[in-house]
Amino acid sequence: MRTNSVGWGRALADLILPPMAHDSREATAAAGLTPDAWSRIRFLEAPVCDGCGAAFDYDGGAFAESRCAACIAQPYAFERARAACLYDEASRGLILRYKHGDQQQFAPLFARWIGRASAELVEAADAVVPVPLHRLRLLSRRFNQAAEIARPLARSAGRDYLPDALVRTVHTTSQGGKSRRGRRMNVKTAFVVTEAGRRRVRGRRILLIDDVLTTGATAEACARALLDAGARAVDLAVVARVRNAREIVM
Repeated sequence: MRTNSVGWGRALADLILPPMAHDSREATAAAGLTPDAWSRIRFLEAPVCDGCGAAFDYDGGAFAESRCAACIAQPYAFERARAACLYDEASRGLILRYKHGDQQQFAPLFARWIGRASAELVEAADAVVPVPLHRLRLLSRRFNQAAEIARPLARSAGRDYLPDALVRTVHTTSQGGKSRRGRRMNVKTAFVVTEAGRRRVRGRRILLIDDVLTTGATAEACARALLDAGARAVDLAVVARVRNAREIVM
């Protein structure tokens, strides 16, 4: 009876004050995006590369490679990766509003996107770890965008949430505008697993959460730190990824 009363109460509240879309003041059937925004997001569906989450141009069938040529030639430290959507004009504005505009209402929505896109990774994970921010950046931004996505994802999946297992000890410059090699060198030694974190990641499969996969340099550095601390394996799930992460050489 209590569940029914809560449901009726929510329905009545939605009738009086309809949920607003995150991307406009338009009322929607449930808080999320307007139909126009939904139609423009390019969600990544199978088949995708198991190693980096990039979409394949076509489904090669049962005998097709599960990984792209780049991942076969030079695999990342993280074992598998998934992205909910392509990072383009449609998704960029939403992510930047969340990340730099302090619009934290996007966090549960992005967590649901990741949960759908990386369901098999979530199922296999023992614990969920967000990519950390350096304390100075956390002070200026006021919240860690990866952590706010990882928390509801871990809770809904019933997985351990380890927000303090991995820390960023080096306040690096922005990755924006750097080449792939420059990005990798910028964060190579930036992440450390705490002593308490070592006990909680040792022997376990970790799902690492971030907002965007560009070259993979940040996720690579995080994965190596977790593996060095004894993690059995590390997978990566992000909200969005650029189309050709390996080709960024600016």
